[in-house]
Amino acid sequence: MESFVHLRKGRTPKRIHADLDGLKDDELGRGGFVGRTANMYRRNDPTAYRTVGPLRPTDVLSSELKPSDATDPRGGPLLMFSNADCQVLLSRRAEEMPFFVRYVDGDLLSFVHRGSGSLETEFGPLTYRQGDWIYIPKACTWRQIPDPGPTGTTTLLMVQATEEFRVPPAGTLGRHFPFDPAQAVIPEPQPIDDDGRDEYEVRLIHQGGPTSLFYKHHPLDVEGWRGDNFPFTFNIDDYTVITSDSVHLPPTVHLFMQATGVYIMNFLPKPAESVPGTERTPWYHRNVDYDEIAFFHDGSLYGIPMPPGLVSHAPQGVHHGAPEKARERARRKFDDYDRVDWSVIAVDTRRRLIPSPEILANDLGQH
Repeated sequence: MESFVHLRKGRTPKRIHADLDGLKDDELGRGGFVGRTANMYRRNDPTAYRTVGPLRPTDVLSSELKPSDATDPRGGPLLMFSNADCQVLLSRRAEEMPFFVRYVDGDLLSFVHRGSGSLETEFGPLTYRQGDWIYIPKACTWRQIPDPGPTGTTTLLMVQATEEFRVPPAGTLGRHFPFDPAQAVIPEPQPIDDDGRDEYEVRLIHQGGPTSLFYKHHPLDVEGWRGDNFPFTFNIDDYTVITSDSVHLPPTVHLFMQATGVYIMNFLPKPAESVPGTERTPWYHRNVDYDEIAFFHDGSLYGIPMPPGLVSHAPQGVHHGAPEKARERARRKFDDYDRVDWSVIAVDTRRRLIPSPEILANDLGQH
C-alpha cells in the first residue's frame, strides 16, 4: 500500500542514495522510479550473476552492426529491438536516398550520433547535425541527404512508436524545463520543382512491407502549411539539465519525449553531486516495469571513457547498474571531479523488447 510514511527496517543509511558504508544500494521500484519503492541495502553486488535463458542483458557496439543503407543507397535501417509499441533501429547512411520514404506505422524520432546533412520534407527542408533529435510525424514524406565526404556519413538511432510522440506533461518545473519547445527548429515551406524524371518513388515503411508508390510529379510540392503536426529538430545542446547537489536524480527527471509505452531520456554533461557521501552513479535496480536501452553517444564517467555507439539493453526484472569498481572509483575520486562528462540516450519501454538476431549475434557478453 502506498503511503507518505515509508517504513525503515534493519541497517539503512539516513539519506537516500548516500552514505552506504560498504552496502550495495538496490532499488525495487514501480512505474519507472515514480511509483512505490523499496530500497534494499545488500552485502553483495546484485549484478554478479550468470545468465541461462533468453531474459538477459545485451551489449553491442553499433559500429559492428551492418544496416543495409551503409553500403546500398537503396537500403534501409537495421532493426535492433521491437515490441508492440515501438521499433528501435540503426541507420548509417553515406549517400542520399534515391527515393522518398513514409513511416506509416507510427511517428519516427531519430538521434544523430554522427554526421550531418539535410532532410527534404513535405513541410520544407531541415538541416541536421551531430546531437540533433529529428522528429518526423507518422506518414510524413521525406528524403535524407547526408553531407558529402566521410564526416557526412550519418549514424542514426531511430525509434518508431506505434502511437504519437509527445512532449511530457510540464509538471512542477513548468513547460520550458527541461525541454523548451521554443528551441526546436521548424521547417519553412519550400516546394521542389520536377526534375524531369519519369516518376518519383515514395517507399512506405510498414509491417509486412515495404510498399512503393510512384508519382508523375515531385511529391514535395507543398506551397504552405498550418497546424500543430509537423517535423522538427532539437539539439541536445539546448536541453536544460536538471541537477541536485545532494542526491543523484532518477532517470525520469531527464525525460525528453514519450509515446504510449515508450519514454526517451537525455543523460547529458552536468555538475557532479557535491555533498560528501552522496553516490554519484545510478543505483542498482532491476527495471521492474520497463525495459531499458542505453545508447552511449560520447563522454566519460569520472575519467573512465564510455565506448561511443555502445548499445546496452537491460530487460525488466534483471539487475543492472554501473560496475562496482566504477562506483568505488567515483567515491575514491570524489574530490578530483566536479562534473559528469557523459552523453547517453535512453529508451525505456513498458513492454518487453525482443532483440533482433543481429543484436544477439553481436552481443559482447556472449563472445
